[in-house]
This record gives sequence, C-alpha cells and structure tokens, in this order.
Amino acid sequence: MSVIVAALYKFVKLPDYVEKQQALLSYCQAQGIKGTILLAEEGINGTIAGSRQGIDAVINFLRSDSRFTDLEYKESTAESPPFQRMKVRLKNEIVTLGIPEIKPSEQVGTYVNPKDWNEIISNPEVTVIDTRNDYEVNIGTFQRAENPQTESFREFPEYVSKNLNPNKHKKVAMFCTGGIRCEKATSYLISQGFQEVYHLKGGILKYLEEVPPEQSLWEGECFVFDERIAVRHGLEPGSYHMCVSCGHPISDIDKASSKYEEGISCPHCFDSLTEEKKAKMQEKKRQQG
Repeated sequence: MSVIVAALYKFVKLPDYVEKQQALLSYCQAQGIKGTILLAEEGINGTIAGSRQGIDAVINFLRSDSRFTDLEYKESTAESPPFQRMKVRLKNEIVTLGIPEIKPSEQVGTYVNPKDWNEIISNPEVTVIDTRNDYEVNIGTFQRAENPQTESFREFPEYVSKNLNPNKHKKVAMFCTGGIRCEKATSYLISQGFQEVYHLKGGILKYLEEVPPEQSLWEGECFVFDERIAVRHGLEPGSYHMCVSCGHPISDIDKASSKYEEGISCPHCFDSLTEEKKAKMQEKKRQQG
C-alpha cells in the first residue's frame, strides 16, 4: 500500500508556537505519522508521511485551529516510508532569510496559478528568478529563469542588492519548489521598493502536476527533499540519485566519473572528502554490505 506524503506550509502569526509543539507531536505520533514540521512565530512548514487516514486526521487537527482553516498542502505517494521518525521543531523562521522584520503574513506578491504561469514568464518585460539553491537549479528550471547561484536562502538579499533594481526591473516573477521560499522572497522585494512582483502558486511541484508536458516551459527535473530525489512532469520519479556522503543529487553521468564510488564519494564531494570521513563511510558501507 502506498504511503501518502503531504507537504504543507502557511505564513500566519503564531505567537503561541512554542505551546503548540508537544500537542502536535503527540497527535502525529498517535496517528503513526512520520516526518518533520517546523513551527515559528511566522507560521508552519513541514513534510509528513503516513496512511491516508493518518494524514487526513493530522490535517483536520491542524485546521481545527482557526488560523489554519484554509491550510493548503500538496500530496504525493511513495512506495516506502520516506522518514524514520516524527519531529516538531521550533525555529526563528520557517524558511530562513535572516531578516525577521520581513512578514509574509502581512505582505506578499501576486500569486500566479500554474495555468497562467507560461504567459507571465514568456513576457520579455518580466525578470524571472529561480529562488532555490544552486544545486537545485542545476538539475532543472524554467526557460528564461535567472540563477542567483546561492548556497542558502540567506544569500538572496545580497543577490537582490547586486543584481536587481526596482527602477529598472519593473516586473519580477519568482518560483521555488513548493511555494514557500518564493512567497517570502516576494515579501522581501516589496519591502525593497519593487512594485510588480509575482510568484508561482503551489511552486514547481504544482506546475508539474497540472501543466501538460507538451505545454510546459520547464526544462529538466525538480529536486525534492525525500527519497525520490527528483521528479518529472506528473510528479513521476526522476532519474537522479543521492550521494550518501554529501547529500548532493547525482546523475548517471556523475556515476560514470572516476570520482564516484557508491556509498563513499561523488564528483561533488570527492575533492573535499577528508581521509577521516572517507574511512568512516567505508566502514559504514562494509557494515551494511
């Protein structure tokens, strides 16, 4: 029987987020749910997995709080449980930008539904920006999209200050995997004086789910943070695997490299792998073998 995987988030004022931690953790555990949920004063963000009945119960439990009655989430399925245990963590931010005064619950850009996204990003007057990290962009992105080449979302404000100008870039459209990062990014851009800011509602995953391949402006695959590693149109599993040493997605070309050794290293971490780490990975592989 397939495992249901639900990705959820909402920016909403949660001054009592600390008090909510234990009750939410206990309820998820009682339903046999595993995964991670982040709670912060700015809202909730998480990915959980379990049975159909368990996922429905947790969503209903969350929606019993009036602040989450309109909580949206995206579902997919997995052949086996993608998470080992259930965690509810307290954070300063549910997606870390490092600028606490940015409040998406008060101000964000204009949502664009997947069916309308092609028209927006095909407009030459629109600057299209992929707000994800560099390694994610490298395995797939939208046509015309700029890669900020960030290693973490904290670097995004610096990218904006060096590359974007509200007087020059009149229209900006941004996207990310599930919608949360670009939602915060639009809030930041508006705070910096940008007037016309758009973001893809539901993120890349919603676009790949709803837009037929023959109409798509997406190129490549989309990195996801579970055992599938990457997905294609229709959210079908992609062709990438993951290096267990560094966590980087690896392609068949990477596997053909002399720097790839299963369970030990890949071209992305080979040069920085210490002898100590290499010995530890070799021992781990020997024990599992």
